Amino acid sequence: MFSTGQLIFAVLFALGFLIIIIAAYRRDRSLHRKNFKGVKWIILAFAAFIIFLFLIKYVLKE
Repeated sequence: MFSTGQLIFAVLFALGFLIIIIAAYRRDRSLHRKNFKGVKWIILAFAAFIIFLFLIKYVLKE
C-alpha cells in the first residue's frame, strides 16, 4: 500500500505542520481575542438554529 519512506514522510509532515500551526496560533492569540469577541454567541445561535430545523423536520414528519 504505502512504502516505509512514504509513511515516514507523512508522519514527519503531519508533525511539522501541527507544530507550525500551534506556533502561529500562539503568536496571534492576543489578536484573535481582540478581533473575535462575539464569535461564541454567533456559533451558539447557529447551532441552535440547526437544531431547531431538525426539530421542525422530525415534528412535521410524524
